[in-house]
Amino acid sequence: MPQEPENILVIERKALGSPDLFQGLNFDIARYLPILLDAQRHRFVPRPDAENDPSLKQLIPYFIICRDDKLWCYRRAEKPGEKRLADRYSLGVGGHINDHDLDSRGNIYRQAALRELNEEIVVPTDVRDTIVALLNDDSNPVGRVHLGVVHFLKTDNREIQPREETIREAGFKTRDELQQLYPALETWSQLVLDGLDDLRENLRLA
Repeated sequence: MPQEPENILVIERKALGSPDLFQGLNFDIARYLPILLDAQRHRFVPRPDAENDPSLKQLIPYFIICRDDKLWCYRRAEKPGEKRLADRYSLGVGGHINDHDLDSRGNIYRQAALRELNEEIVVPTDVRDTIVALLNDDSNPVGRVHLGVVHFLKTDNREIQPREETIREAGFKTRDELQQLYPALETWSQLVLDGLDDLRENLRLA
Protein backbone atom coordinates (compact mmCIF):
# COMPACT_ATOMS: atom_id res chain seq x y z
CA MET A 1 0.00 0.00 0.00
CA PRO A 2 1.51 3.36 -1.04
CA GLN A 3 2.62 5.61 1.79
CA GLU A 4 0.65 8.82 2.27
CA PRO A 5 2.70 11.92 1.38
CA GLU A 6 4.02 14.05 4.22
CA ASN A 7 1.98 17.21 4.82
CA ILE A 8 4.30 20.13 5.50
CA LEU A 9 3.87 23.68 6.73
CA VAL A 10 3.95 26.42 4.12
CA ILE A 11 3.25 30.13 4.04
CA GLU A 12 2.14 32.03 0.96
CA ARG A 13 4.95 34.05 -0.59
CA LYS A 14 2.64 37.07 -0.96
CA ALA A 15 2.09 37.11 2.82
CA LEU A 16 5.66 38.37 3.15
CA GLY A 17 4.81 41.57 1.30
CA SER A 18 6.10 40.97 -2.21
CA PRO A 19 6.50 38.07 -4.65
CA ASP A 20 10.08 39.30 -5.14
CA LEU A 21 11.64 38.46 -1.80
CA PHE A 22 15.07 39.45 -0.58
CA GLN A 23 17.93 37.32 -1.89
CA GLY A 24 20.35 35.76 0.58
CA LEU A 25 20.43 36.65 4.26
CA ASN A 26 18.04 39.14 5.81
CA PHE A 27 18.45 40.42 9.36
CA ASP A 28 15.11 42.21 9.72
CA ILE A 29 13.78 39.62 12.17
CA ALA A 30 11.33 42.06 13.74
CA ARG A 31 9.60 42.56 10.39
CA TYR A 32 9.34 39.01 9.12
CA LEU A 33 9.28 36.66 12.11
CA PRO A 34 5.82 37.67 13.44
CA ILE A 35 4.38 36.92 9.98
CA LEU A 36 6.18 33.59 9.67
CA LEU A 37 5.08 32.45 13.13
CA ASP A 38 1.46 33.55 12.74
CA ALA A 39 -0.58 30.34 12.85
CA GLN A 40 -3.39 32.03 10.90
CA ARG A 41 -1.08 32.22 7.88
CA HIS A 42 0.07 28.59 8.02
CA ARG A 43 -1.14 25.87 5.68
CA PHE A 44 -0.26 22.19 5.49
CA VAL A 45 -0.01 20.75 1.99
CA PRO A 46 1.36 17.48 0.59
CA ARG A 47 5.10 17.77 0.16
CA PRO A 48 5.11 16.88 -3.58
CA ASP A 49 2.72 19.79 -4.20
CA ALA A 50 4.81 22.21 -2.15
CA GLU A 51 8.02 21.21 -3.91
CA ASN A 52 6.55 22.34 -7.24
CA ASP A 53 4.72 25.52 -6.22
CA PRO A 54 6.95 28.62 -5.84
CA SER A 55 3.95 30.67 -4.67
CA LEU A 56 4.39 28.79 -1.38
CA LYS A 57 7.38 28.87 0.92
CA GLN A 58 8.24 25.86 3.09
CA LEU A 59 9.43 27.15 6.46
CA ILE A 60 12.72 25.50 7.46
CA PRO A 61 14.54 25.89 10.82
CA TYR A 62 18.25 26.03 9.86
CA PHE A 63 20.60 25.57 12.82
CA ILE A 64 24.24 26.69 12.52
CA ILE A 65 26.39 25.15 15.26
CA CYS A 66 29.47 27.10 16.30
CA ARG A 67 32.31 26.47 18.74
CA ASP A 68 34.73 29.39 19.17
CA ASP A 69 35.59 30.40 15.57
CA LYS A 70 34.64 27.05 13.99
CA LEU A 71 31.38 25.89 12.39
CA TRP A 72 30.01 22.36 12.33
CA CYS A 73 29.85 20.93 8.84
CA TYR A 74 28.71 17.60 7.38
CA ARG A 75 28.07 15.86 4.09
CA ARG A 76 24.54 14.84 3.17
CA ALA A 77 23.93 11.27 2.06
CA GLU A 78 20.87 10.72 -0.12
CA LYS A 79 17.61 10.96 1.79
CA PRO A 80 14.05 10.31 0.56
CA GLY A 81 12.55 13.56 -0.71
CA GLU A 82 15.91 15.39 -0.66
CA LYS A 83 17.84 13.88 -3.55
CA ARG A 84 18.65 17.32 -4.97
CA LEU A 85 20.95 18.04 -2.00
CA ALA A 86 22.57 14.61 -1.82
CA ASP A 87 26.37 14.54 -1.57
CA ARG A 88 26.59 18.26 -0.81
CA TYR A 89 28.23 19.68 2.29
CA SER A 90 26.01 21.62 4.70
CA LEU A 91 26.45 23.98 7.64
CA GLY A 92 22.78 23.75 8.61
CA VAL A 93 20.81 21.20 10.60
CA GLY A 94 17.04 21.22 10.38
CA GLY A 95 14.08 20.29 8.25
CA HIS A 96 10.42 20.62 7.47
CA ILE A 97 7.59 21.28 9.89
CA ASN A 98 4.86 18.71 9.30
CA ASP A 99 1.29 18.25 10.46
CA HIS A 100 2.37 15.80 13.18
CA ASP A 101 3.78 18.83 14.96
CA LEU A 102 0.21 20.07 15.44
CA ASP A 103 0.05 17.63 18.35
CA SER A 104 2.55 19.84 20.18
CA ARG A 105 1.24 22.43 22.58
CA GLY A 106 2.37 26.01 22.40
CA ASN A 107 4.52 27.47 19.61
CA ILE A 108 4.36 24.99 16.72
CA TYR A 109 7.48 26.43 15.09
CA ARG A 110 9.55 26.14 18.25
CA GLN A 111 8.35 22.62 19.00
CA ALA A 112 8.97 21.46 15.43
CA ALA A 113 12.40 23.10 15.26
CA LEU A 114 13.54 21.35 18.44
CA ARG A 115 12.11 18.04 17.20
CA GLU A 116 14.06 18.32 13.95
CA LEU A 117 17.25 19.25 15.77
CA ASN A 118 16.96 16.35 18.23
CA GLU A 119 16.21 13.89 15.43
CA GLU A 120 19.41 14.80 13.60
CA ILE A 121 21.98 15.34 16.37
CA VAL A 122 22.59 14.77 20.07
CA VAL A 123 22.04 18.33 21.31
CA PRO A 124 24.70 19.48 23.80
CA THR A 125 23.37 20.46 27.21
CA ASP A 126 25.27 23.76 27.17
CA VAL A 127 23.88 24.97 23.85
CA ARG A 128 22.71 28.59 23.46
CA ASP A 129 20.18 29.19 20.68
CA THR A 130 19.55 32.54 18.95
CA ILE A 131 17.60 33.32 15.77
CA VAL A 132 19.81 35.74 13.84
CA ALA A 133 18.53 35.89 10.25
CA LEU A 134 16.25 34.64 7.51
CA LEU A 135 17.59 32.95 4.41
CA ASN A 136 16.11 32.95 0.92
CA ASP A 137 17.56 31.83 -2.39
CA ASP A 138 15.31 32.16 -5.43
CA SER A 139 18.17 31.43 -7.84
CA ASN A 140 17.46 27.69 -8.08
CA PRO A 141 14.48 25.28 -7.91
CA VAL A 142 15.24 24.07 -4.37
CA GLY A 143 15.60 27.57 -2.94
CA ARG A 144 12.50 28.96 -4.65
CA VAL A 145 10.20 26.80 -2.53
CA HIS A 146 11.99 27.11 0.84
CA LEU A 147 12.61 29.85 3.39
CA GLY A 148 15.16 29.36 6.15
CA VAL A 149 15.07 30.66 9.71
CA VAL A 150 18.73 30.82 10.70
CA HIS A 151 19.52 29.86 14.30
CA PHE A 152 23.02 30.09 15.78
CA LEU A 153 23.77 27.43 18.38
CA LYS A 154 26.84 28.20 20.48
CA THR A 155 28.48 25.36 22.35
CA ASP A 156 31.77 24.53 24.06
CA ASN A 157 31.55 20.83 23.15
CA ARG A 158 34.34 19.62 20.91
CA GLU A 159 32.19 17.02 19.16
CA ILE A 160 28.58 16.88 17.99
CA GLN A 161 27.19 13.36 17.64
CA PRO A 162 24.85 12.77 14.65
CA ARG A 163 21.74 10.64 15.06
CA GLU A 164 20.87 10.47 11.34
CA GLU A 165 22.70 7.97 9.15
CA THR A 166 22.54 10.49 6.32
CA ILE A 167 24.92 12.83 8.18
CA ARG A 168 28.46 11.93 7.06
CA GLU A 169 31.96 13.36 7.51
CA ALA A 170 30.78 15.63 10.33
CA GLY A 171 32.99 17.89 12.39
CA PHE A 172 33.98 21.46 13.24
CA LYS A 173 35.91 23.35 10.57
CA THR A 174 37.63 26.72 10.39
CA ARG A 175 36.54 29.38 7.95
CA ASP A 176 39.56 28.65 5.74
CA GLU A 177 38.70 24.96 5.68
CA LEU A 178 35.11 25.77 4.71
CA GLN A 179 36.28 28.09 1.95
CA GLN A 180 38.17 25.17 0.46
CA LEU A 181 34.91 23.20 0.42
CA TYR A 182 32.95 26.14 -1.00
CA PRO A 183 32.13 24.65 -4.44
CA ALA A 184 30.74 21.51 -2.75
CA LEU A 185 28.58 23.40 -0.22
CA GLU A 186 24.81 23.57 -0.74
CA THR A 187 23.77 27.07 -1.79
CA TRP A 188 22.25 28.01 1.60
CA SER A 189 25.54 27.13 3.28
CA GLN A 190 27.46 29.19 0.72
CA LEU A 191 25.25 32.17 1.58
CA VAL A 192 25.85 31.60 5.30
CA LEU A 193 29.60 31.49 4.76
CA ASP A 194 29.48 34.62 2.57
CA GLY A 195 27.59 36.49 5.30
CA LEU A 196 29.41 35.04 8.29
CA ASP A 197 30.76 38.37 9.56
CA ASP A 198 27.28 39.93 9.51
CA LEU A 199 25.77 36.85 11.17
CA ARG A 200 28.30 37.03 14.00
CA GLU A 201 27.73 40.77 14.44
CA ASN A 202 23.96 40.27 14.68
CA LEU A 203 24.53 37.41 17.10
CA ARG A 204 26.64 39.75 19.26
CA LEU A 205 23.87 42.36 19.24
CA ALA A 206 21.01 39.88 19.90
